[in-house]
Amino acid sequence: MKKLSLAIALLIAPSLAQAWPWSQDMANQVSVKPQESPDSAHPGMTPFPKRSLPVAGTTVIVKDADAARKMVNPMLADEASVARGKRLYGIYCTPCHGKSGTGDGLVGEKLVMKPWNLTNSNEMHSWNPAEYPDGYIFGYVSLGGAVMPSYANDLTATERWHVVNYIRKVLQNNPAQQAAAQAN
Repeated sequence: MKKLSLAIALLIAPSLAQAWPWSQDMANQVSVKPQESPDSAHPGMTPFPKRSLPVAGTTVIVKDADAARKMVNPMLADEASVARGKRLYGIYCTPCHGKSGTGDGLVGEKLVMKPWNLTNSNEMHSWNPAEYPDGYIFGYVSLGGAVMPSYANDLTATERWHVVNYIRKVLQNNPAQQAAAQAN
């Protein structure tokens, strides 16, 4: 009798398992369909997390170096901007340009065409910042160059301006800060 009861229980158990809610969790979920606005599709839905990218906003499109040269830096080069620029420079620029901006990064050392020295020195592959306005640097970061890739898809326009501010304020015309950047 015990074996018969166990056999019946084992036959009925799988059919009862379909009644449990976990079998429907993936089918009945709050999800946004393609081309559907999340706000209008599901009112009261959990808001997007902080620091997520907005759908609306301004997009800066740099068409060529001449157009970029005419751009004016909209970001005030304050401590916060320079600190953000330093963090972003460390992530995106240090591999080629090095911490000090002299073109001695680990990747840069292996390139046939060496990265530019960003520190306003008299070395070859350095540049005179007076000849290149902030917009030029912004455009170069946005469009890329002969060896340098474009970072327009990796950095927002605001982040690119922060990098420009860091290059201007820390890497150029300040040997003490260059040494500190090298030490970090």
